[in-house]
Amino acid sequence: MKFKHAFDGLISALKEKAVITQVVLAIMAIIGGVIIKLDNYEWLAFIICIVGVISLEIMNSVVEKLCDLYSTEHNEKIKIIKDMASAAVLVFAVGALVVCVICTLRRF
Repeated sequence: MKFKHAFDGLISALKEKAVITQVVLAIMAIIGGVIIKLDNYEWLAFIICIVGVISLEIMNSVVEKLCDLYSTEHNEKIKIIKDMASAAVLVFAVGALVVCVICTLRRF
């Protein structure tokens, strides 16, 4: 039964614009990986990065929704919370980009 709740959550997450954007970027990264013929270790790094970014984006959406439940009015403390959650996604996404660049540049 717990898996049903997880899949329901995944379906809900896939309705979020930010999550959809990350999924589209992940598909593009996978296509790029196929084109440049990543080796097994590079695929492992790509998959970890993709799953990490999408998971953090889902958690960022959760934080935003929880904050909005508390208050939809401007609140500086809530802004900081939302900004920090977004920063977590940014930090991981930059790391993922570095992995992508390293895997790509080594072929040239």
